[in-house]
Amino acid sequence: MISLIGDKWSVHIVMLLGGGRKRFMEIKRSVDGISHKMLSVTLRGLERDGYVTRTVFATIPPKVEYELTDLGRELLVPLAALGSWAIDNHHRVAAARSAYDLRETDAPQAERTAS
Repeated sequence: MISLIGDKWSVHIVMLLGGGRKRFMEIKRSVDGISHKMLSVTLRGLERDGYVTRTVFATIPPKVEYELTDLGRELLVPLAALGSWAIDNHHRVAAARSAYDLRETDAPQAERTAS
């Protein structure tokens, strides 16, 4: 579960599928910067873990749709809470980063290499 949250793409895809069933290329167009291969790997992992189902339709070319399972829909609740927390606290994280960067810039080289 923790690796899912730390994954660059999985949370985004789960949240996207929270809006309903999507085809592969719909997901790819909606997830900026994801490669075809990475989307395939991510969807396969989400399917393996039971968050997503994959339905293949026998058409030419094959039509494949992905949607959240009950487990995946349940996951939306804590992810939404985490997302709200991140939005509410973004300014605090930005301030902490700025303060850290300022300290690191102002610290003598010997202090930085000692830590």
